[in-house]
This record gives sequence, structure tokens and C-alpha cells, in this order.
Amino acid sequence: MLYARLIVMRLLKAVIVLLLIVIFNFFLIQMAPGDPAAILAGEAGASDQEFINQLRERFGLDQPLYVQLWHYVSGIVMLDFGYSYRLDMPVLDLILQRLPATLLLTGAAFVLSLTLGIIAGALAAARVKKPSGSLIMALALVFYATPLFWVALMAVVLFSVYLDWLPAYGMVTVGAGYTGLALVLDVAKHLVLPATTLGLFFMAIYTRMTRTSMLDAAQQDFVKTARAKGLKPGVIQRRHILRNALLPIITLAGLQAGQMVGGAILTETVFAWPGIGRLMYEALMQRDYNLLLGIFFFSAALVIVFNIITDLVYRLADPRIKEGT
Repeated sequence: MLYARLIVMRLLKAVIVLLLIVIFNFFLIQMAPGDPAAILAGEAGASDQEFINQLRERFGLDQPLYVQLWHYVSGIVMLDFGYSYRLDMPVLDLILQRLPATLLLTGAAFVLSLTLGIIAGALAAARVKKPSGSLIMALALVFYATPLFWVALMAVVLFSVYLDWLPAYGMVTVGAGYTGLALVLDVAKHLVLPATTLGLFFMAIYTRMTRTSMLDAAQQDFVKTARAKGLKPGVIQRRHILRNALLPIITLAGLQAGQMVGGAILTETVFAWPGIGRLMYEALMQRDYNLLLGIFFFSAALVIVFNIITDLVYRLADPRIKEGT
């Protein structure tokens, strides 16, 4: 019952936040330079004002701003995100086609970064006064400070061009016609470079956070009591220090999971990964405002969903937290 009430309250807040985000994004897009009708007319080879006016009327761009906002918000309530000017398809269909690829990429990067980050941070905390611990933190600092696009380009040069171990772009091998297990292995092979590139930055953050949290937890009284009881150092590290150090990492991971969707834009562009990040870049270049608004909505919704899941996981991980706190 407690968790049911918590979920209902979080969902109500999520609806209000999403509504505010929709309104804000709508006015933000309206402030962007460029007229979609003029761009479409120019690409069609007709730049006369009459043709531009016809396009504006066709897509409802000639209506007052408040009327456009009302149509857009009421459409979202009915799961109608409008029509893509350029791709001549419903926005919802376009996003649903690309969303699984983005979720696959960000999910793999999230699991990779969180797992390796916690392991590396725990090792660094256990070897805080040893050269190996300093080496781990130095590598984490390098990954944190290195630009994502540079890592992506160097990964392509090294593993695709020079060593020819992994494919450089795409999600599947074009024209191969794989099915079943062969298709799964082909997708996994294409996933290695973009997921690793996207995950390295976040892995560095988790490494630093894990080390700091474990060193802080090691100074607590319950750890001193465990040492006084004669427990083995490995048991103290796993059951007492690491378990309590994971609580702030859960919070950080929930925030970073939503940010990965936004960070996937650059990664998907470099590796030609067919997700909503690349679709967002194409929509921005083409001034496809309906498509941009739809992608913004789904990105915000994913961030909110991740935050709700983080709240629930945090309460499961730490039973001391009650609904009122």
C-alpha cells in the first residue's frame, strides 16, 4: 500500500512536469531561427510567397501561436504528436521505429559503466595507498576529461580501420540478411564500440563516486565495530562498506541514466547508430519542428521514468527511508 501511494504521487507529479516541459519546449522551438515552410519550398525548387503560404496553411503554421499550442497539447493527450514535414510520416511512428535502438545503446552503456565503475571504484578504495589504486583513479580522470567525440573517432580508427576487429558504423551489416542468433551476434558486434564509448565517461564518474563513498563509509562506527569483532577484511569491504556506499551511487545512476539518452546524440551520429539521437540531429538540421518536439517529449519522459525507478530502488535498498522523508 505504501509503495502504491508512492507510485501514484510520483505519476501525478510526472504528468505536471511533462506538461510544463511540453509548453516550454513549444515556445523554445518557436524562438528558433528559420521557417520550415520556406525551407520546404526552397528544397522543392519553388520559392514564391504563394507556395510558402500554401505550405504554412497545410501544416497549420499560419494560425496564432496560442492556437498552435492548444492543438499540440491536446494532440499529445490523444498520443498524436503531429506530422513530420520532411519525412512525410507521423512523428509517433518515426520515434517508435528509432526508440528501441536508442534504448539498446543506452541500456548497454549504462550496465557497462555502472558495473565497471563500481568494480574499479571498490578496487581503488581497497588499494587507496597503493600504486594500483592511484593508477585506477588516473585512468578514470583521463576518461572523464577526454571529449566523447574524440574517443569515438579514435575507437573507429583503432578497432575498425587499423585492426579491423569491429564494424565502424550502423546497427547491422547491410545486405547480410542475418536472422535468429546470427542477427543477435551481428547487432552485438556493432554495439561494442558505441556502447563502450558512451559508457566510458559515466564509468569514470561511478569510479570516483564509489571510491569516495567507500572511503567515507569505512570511517563509520559500524565498520569499526565489524573490525573489532574480527571479521575478515574482504567481508567488511563487501557486506558493510560497499553495501552502504552504494546508496549515493543509486541516486547518481538514476540521474545519469536519463542523461545518457541526451548523450547518445553525439555517439549515434559518429557511429551512424539508427536511434532517436541521430533522428534528433537530422530533425534539427531540417527544421522539422514537430519531430523535434516529439523527441524532446520522449526524452523528458524517459528521464522522469528513470527518476521514479530510482526512488523505488533507493527505498528498497535502504529500508530506513519512509514515504514522509
